Amino acid sequence: MKQRIPFKDQLQRNAVAIISLFIAVSGLFYNTWRNELTEANQNQRTGCFEVLLKLGELDQLVNHLHFDMDDRLSGNQRTGWALVQTINDISTIIDDPVGDAAAELKQVWSQHEKGLGESDASVEAIRGAIDNLRSATQEVLKGLT
Repeated sequence: MKQRIPFKDQLQRNAVAIISLFIAVSGLFYNTWRNELTEANQNQRTGCFEVLLKLGELDQLVNHLHFDMDDRLSGNQRTGWALVQTINDISTIIDDPVGDAAAELKQVWSQHEKGLGESDASVEAIRGAIDNLRSATQEVLKGLT
């Protein structure tokens, strides 16, 4: 009959293997977690840059429509709607408060786009929403690790 080796003795004999297994498993979990976080941050960063680029295009369009009153060179309100909708779509992958600010921009655009070229209040409202979204996007970018 085989003699039983006490658990304490087995633990002492295999301590290095147990510690190595623990380190390997915890390293695997940490690496997986860090890769997921890096991917999420990369998606946020890319989305933020795209929103900022589209905001620049929208700001330029607003200037052309309001001050130049010439839609042959720069586009028209439909071009603005396309930019606003694209910004709104991209904002869904970005953390708050960007989504709320994008929704606000969409609402402000729908209320004031017809007044471009006629009303300074319209251009100020749209610019305010653009600036608000720009600030929110920059804050999210600053907070990424």
